[in-house]
Amino acid sequence: MLGIGTVTKKVFGTRNDRMVKKVRPIVNRINELEPDFEGLTDEGLKEKTQEFIRRHQQGESLDDLLPEAFANCREAARRALGLRAFNVQLVGGIFLHRGNIAEMKTGEGKTLVATFPAYLNALTGKAVHIVTVNDYLAKRDAEWMGKVFAALGMTTGCVYPYQGDVEKRAAYAADITYGTNNEFGFDYLRDNMKSELKDMAQRGHYFAIVDEVDSILIDEARTPLIISGPSQDRSELYKTLDAVAPELVEEHYKLDEKTRNVTFTEEGNEFMESRLHELGILPEGQSMYDPESTTIVHHAQQALRAHKLFLKDRDYIVRDGEVMLIDEFTGRMMRGRRLSDGLHQAIEAKEGVTIQPENVTLASVTFQNYFRLYDTLAGMTGTAATEAEEFMQIYGLGVVEIPTNMPIARIDEHDAVYRTGDEKNNAIVETIREAHKRGQPLLVGTTSIEKSEILSELLKKEKIEHNVLNARHHEQEAKIVAEAGRYGAVTIATNMAGRGTDIQLGGNVEMKVMEALDADPNAHPDEVRQKIEAEHADEKRRVLAAGGLFVLGTERHESRRIDNQLRGRSGRQGDPGRSAFFLSLQDDLMRIFGSERLDKVLSTLGMQEGEAIMHPWVNKSLEKAQAKVEGRNFDIRKQLLKFDDVMNEQRKVIFSQRREIMEADDLSDIVQDMRQQVIDDLVEQYMPPKSYADQWDTQGLNNALIEQLNLDAPVAAWADEEGVDDEDIRERLYTAADEAMAAKAAQFGPEAMRTVEKQVLLQTIDTKWREHLLRLEHLRSVIGFRGYAQRDPLNEYKTEAFALFESLLNGLREDVSQKLGMIRPLTEDEQAEMMRQMAEQQARLDAAAAAGRAAHPGLPGSPPAAPEGAVEGFDETRPETWGNPGRNDPCPCGSGKKFKHCHGQLA
Repeated sequence: MLGIGTVTKKVFGTRNDRMVKKVRPIVNRINELEPDFEGLTDEGLKEKTQEFIRRHQQGESLDDLLPEAFANCREAARRALGLRAFNVQLVGGIFLHRGNIAEMKTGEGKTLVATFPAYLNALTGKAVHIVTVNDYLAKRDAEWMGKVFAALGMTTGCVYPYQGDVEKRAAYAADITYGTNNEFGFDYLRDNMKSELKDMAQRGHYFAIVDEVDSILIDEARTPLIISGPSQDRSELYKTLDAVAPELVEEHYKLDEKTRNVTFTEEGNEFMESRLHELGILPEGQSMYDPESTTIVHHAQQALRAHKLFLKDRDYIVRDGEVMLIDEFTGRMMRGRRLSDGLHQAIEAKEGVTIQPENVTLASVTFQNYFRLYDTLAGMTGTAATEAEEFMQIYGLGVVEIPTNMPIARIDEHDAVYRTGDEKNNAIVETIREAHKRGQPLLVGTTSIEKSEILSELLKKEKIEHNVLNARHHEQEAKIVAEAGRYGAVTIATNMAGRGTDIQLGGNVEMKVMEALDADPNAHPDEVRQKIEAEHADEKRRVLAAGGLFVLGTERHESRRIDNQLRGRSGRQGDPGRSAFFLSLQDDLMRIFGSERLDKVLSTLGMQEGEAIMHPWVNKSLEKAQAKVEGRNFDIRKQLLKFDDVMNEQRKVIFSQRREIMEADDLSDIVQDMRQQVIDDLVEQYMPPKSYADQWDTQGLNNALIEQLNLDAPVAAWADEEGVDDEDIRERLYTAADEAMAAKAAQFGPEAMRTVEKQVLLQTIDTKWREHLLRLEHLRSVIGFRGYAQRDPLNEYKTEAFALFESLLNGLREDVSQKLGMIRPLTEDEQAEMMRQMAEQQARLDAAAAAGRAAHPGLPGSPPAAPEGAVEGFDETRPETWGNPGRNDPCPCGSGKKFKHCHGQLA
């Protein structure tokens, strides 16, 4: 019997169906305009763009321009790429323009869909960003779709790591800019560390389309983006604690796999305490519970986590003597990403590689708060419906399922559950052998590198040829994925989320053409394409006859979306296909979430070895377990965001203040207000209100004025005058301080003084903000304990963070006034020496840059070479290569300056 909800949907259709139906008239209008735009010349398409820009400037809305702009873009794509957008792609583009997430199945052409709303919104002249999951895709899409935008008379840019400042500013100045979520976020933070407006790269946050939106806004949103600099070296402490960690036995710690947490038990604490006393790390008479032991306890905890929670080839790999983290959702290496709070160093000690110094935070932002900066945010993915609630709550984004261009013909089988991992693996190998024998291409999804390699070994024993795609083979990713649809191909992939390359039956024609032209540059492109297309058509017929792509999942992931993404690789554009998941009770998800009950059921049924249970109930219970994990992860992200929202308000204030300072030509009024506020505080301290003159501490006030403002005023003589009160002295001090600054400005020259004031203000704000971030980190790490006193940790955090922010602003006034009071012009000799050093440094940098270009003529992403005379291994873009110089030591870049006056300004 059908439920009421099902009957209602049959009669009225779903809300999603009604939303899609509403935009059909707009799509019909675009189709009606198609003949008009087909009749335009190439130049005519560009002229249309200029016409749309004029009309928008004269008050016509983007919604009014949409049908014509989309028709123009569709024609440009047809001419530039030979691709004519389907109606469903136009529907997707309309919902993106309206600030929604368009859920479109794999192979429906999301990359092309993004060009329509991007073009329409770029007509405003404001920044349009298209965000992808990795640098390869950002560069590929910018180059590929750049042809469409060029045909429309628009420019395209791409941002990537290690890009030169001039090139980066040019990329952001383009009408449409492609890049990764990390790069956009880091550029935002870097911009807010710059000291001049002209050095800032981004030009606002108007409209963004996030590709693989679930991967970026949900999976990666658990960890914030952090720009950091090196702090003190604690390598020996990590190594010592690492030597103790393997001695811990099960009763020494409690491991909770559900929450991925591990803590010391009472016995564990006692054992660690006695071992640390023996090793001399913990002083005699000091216990692990004493406040002085906080740092040691913290690092002991991190050593425990490194050994018991983080597994090599699952959570990280070791490559070229470096611990590289692996993204649990995509299986990709996260180059340059490090775990915080000494955990990365603990893993480095465990693996016996060089331990990089810990870092201090210079600036940070969560992905949630970065992407909420945009006036309009939109996204695309094949799987978003399961996380619709989170997208709406956090980002205000609705999810719209876009119908497929062709009906889905894939057969999704029920999960097969085996008792043990070995039984499951045998069944997988047998299934692969059968499909391979009939020539059906197979995509086998695993959840870790280790499991990929175990399966690879089993297939090698059976002499079945196959490719392995995981973090170890990251570089060949696009090629391996493109070949996965060929006749008889077997591809083992670690997490297929957001690979960005289509698996086409018979192989990817574009990839084959590119390879053939690379192999023989003299070949005629049209002839090569014709020959490859003929071969491809024949191979595709054979693959279709064999049943299309067979997706075989070897384990359920903790997120349903990742499973759906793997499944969605098969059956693109109406192709036939098949998908199946093989599970065992020893799989992580099954083991952690109640496999005991299922094990009893299987035992009662008297299942034989090698036999599997396949039933819709099993699927349902698994989906419930996955939904539980998703809910828990959502709560973790929500909690992270609540705490970051407190800092975000403060971040906005500081960043907008910095921008105002950079935009201002004259800051003398601000500086004067700060100076007078410092005088007010000092007068109030040494001449308390309502006190008598003989109670005033005039000597103390005089000393404080000299120390804080470099101002020597005759306070004692003024205080002896008849009828003088604290207000008179305050006014006289204002005048004396203003006169001293005016004399200083005359020495510097008015223009130079304005520059000095600006630089002092910005540098002091940056220093104070860094100190504040560190205090907030420390506060955040202990605030949870307030819960034991029946106080809400979040409210406590808000109150204390506000108090700390007030303290930052007070300290800012004092520091700026003190620095400006102490500053003096350089003598001629000092100026000549400084100019000489700067000229030498610039010459070295120019020579290094020229050498770098000669060595890597085709690599725009190569990091800049270290200048001559630099410490070996020095890389300007990676603070961890700078070593640990003191503030007054020579800078490791080889400039000859002190570290604090060179790279140390930001460390």
